Amino acid sequence: MKGLHGRVAIVTGGASGIGRGIASVLASEGAHVVVADIDTRRAAEAASELASTGGGASSIEVDVSDQESVKAMADATLEEKERIDILCSNAGIYSSETLDEMTESVWDNVMAINVKGALYSIQACVPAMRAAGYGRIVITSSITGPIVAHPVGAHYGASKAALLGLMRTVALEVVREGITINAVQPGNVRTPAFERLPESNQQEMVESIPLGRLAEPEEIGWAVRYLVSDEAAYVTGQTLILDGGQVLPEGKA
Repeated sequence: MKGLHGRVAIVTGGASGIGRGIASVLASEGAHVVVADIDTRRAAEAASELASTGGGASSIEVDVSDQESVKAMADATLEEKERIDILCSNAGIYSSETLDEMTESVWDNVMAINVKGALYSIQACVPAMRAAGYGRIVITSSITGPIVAHPVGAHYGASKAALLGLMRTVALEVVREGITINAVQPGNVRTPAFERLPESNQQEMVESIPLGRLAEPEEIGWAVRYLVSDEAAYVTGQTLILDGGQVLPEGKA
């Protein structure tokens, strides 16, 4: 594939976890990566580390649930770099509540960050892509919600399924303007959140994967790398499952 030299990529939620893996790969391939995150300290640290790996990096604070904050993120990127070629809408949260525990505020918070955050990010970045006649958008969804389910996560599953409906509709709206939009659907990934789980829970998650191990964040990043490439120009409105075969068995693997 052609390199990403000269491309400018925004990665929301890029300071850690899957977002950090995506940012790392894109920077190593030559893109200038804007690490956009609500955690400014970790975002700055990530950008500093990435800056020496390829195309460079910078950081910016963003609250993806706040439309004005997202617009400011896009405006600042355009002012500094004069273009937005790639948007990786990755920011998201997970919360554990049973149906009986679910409150309106908890539900709304997950939807605001996971779904509205993607909508706002797309709305903020598409005008620059449309003006350039080129753009690549990748949304981080999940196998949880669209394909499988997990107890105590109705809001999370619903949000990740909603992202795919959003993605497909946007694909049709921008398809004639040189802009593609696709989604990755990771399974279990080795992130800081996973490391905080009890060892028994970690083992149970690993045992559910036929490949016998978790995905590393950079492995999600390499899938994103393909979807944002020039070579993927004919791929839009699609999803790529990255789960080590987790959804394949009829019963316990």
